[in-house]
Amino acid sequence: MFNKIGLPKNLLWGYIGLTIFMIGDGVEQAWISPYLVSRGMSIEDASLLLTIYGVTVAISAWLSGIFVQTLGPRKAMAFGLIAFLIGSLGFIGLGIYKLNLSIMLPFYAIRGFGYPLFAYSFLIWINYSSPLKTRGAAVGWFWFMFSLGLSVLGPFYSSIAIPVMGHINVLWSGLIFVIVGSLLAIFANKDKVPNSEIHKLQLSEFLKGLTILKRKQISLGLIVKTINGLAQYGLAVFMPIYLAQFGYSTTEWLHMWSIVFTVAIFANLFFGFVGDKFGWRNTIQWVGGVGYAIVLVLVYFTPHIVGHNYLVMTIVLSLCGVTMAGYVPLSALFPLLAPDNKGAAMSILNLGAGLSTFLAPAIAGLFFKSLGAGGVLFIYAGCYILSAILTPFLKTPDELSSKNNDMIQPEKTAIK
Repeated sequence: MFNKIGLPKNLLWGYIGLTIFMIGDGVEQAWISPYLVSRGMSIEDASLLLTIYGVTVAISAWLSGIFVQTLGPRKAMAFGLIAFLIGSLGFIGLGIYKLNLSIMLPFYAIRGFGYPLFAYSFLIWINYSSPLKTRGAAVGWFWFMFSLGLSVLGPFYSSIAIPVMGHINVLWSGLIFVIVGSLLAIFANKDKVPNSEIHKLQLSEFLKGLTILKRKQISLGLIVKTINGLAQYGLAVFMPIYLAQFGYSTTEWLHMWSIVFTVAIFANLFFGFVGDKFGWRNTIQWVGGVGYAIVLVLVYFTPHIVGHNYLVMTIVLSLCGVTMAGYVPLSALFPLLAPDNKGAAMSILNLGAGLSTFLAPAIAGLFFKSLGAGGVLFIYAGCYILSAILTPFLKTPDELSSKNNDMIQPEKTAIK
């Protein structure tokens, strides 16, 4: 049954642990910015906090591929758990009660090292341990579980727990999910990465994670992956404030954002299979790039047209969940762009995911005040069009060296 649905049975506990971990990481995702602003923090300081967090997420995401390639996925994931716990203890216990920004910034930054080392190390593990012909589905399941925890169950849990426990206690409770998920993914998961894939930890391995950017395909892929997450991490910063102008409450926003990712998790699975059948690049280009750009334009104009209409706004926002899933095959395509150095290639893929968390709130912080929500949304839309233009150039070494790309081996036709 697992083979039929494309879920690697040997990694099942890893997938389950990932979901539980990401619930704990995602409890504040949809409300931390408006909550801090409501307590008196300026939107610029809130954006700065999220931007610094995004910087460490980007660094951690880049390190994940190198750590997996040199230490193995279990140790890399354990480092992620430790960073998350240390950062959370300082951020929640010492900083957020009095909104002490000098304490909140460094500890939230340390917390930012946590989930990329944990989650993206597991993504690399999947690329090592799943067959090529179903790898699109396997990474689709990764993003299904990742989003289920981070963007569906985490915000939904917050929406029902905040009225009972309060915002800060909800943050504390997230640590329970993180610890339980880590135990399952690291220890209950018995799969092993082949020893041949693990290299000795040395400076040259870190340098590979940088010098590989000299390869044109990898550099272009980094741009595409960075654009992939702009709306996901950017909308949560300013959309609650924008929608409030039309009468939408924070609770309504939390429910809508949860529904967006409920749609996205099933779309992740769907486009994982679609990518395997009809082409990874085609799916990324048309569904992810062009589709997402169109949807962001609709997101801006819809409240102007319908006003406070929860149902219509939810439907339009849900299209973000559909189109963001168009990028799922990129996680399967990326290591094939540098098959001789998959760990370094995956470091760049994960770096792109991390850069999204940095650039998205940075763009919002820089342009929301002067251009408004419309300006920020149109900037994001332009970026997605750019990713659609770049995607056809993401070709593997075999394709580049082949005189006729139609002669690609049958098991690699999903790349097209």
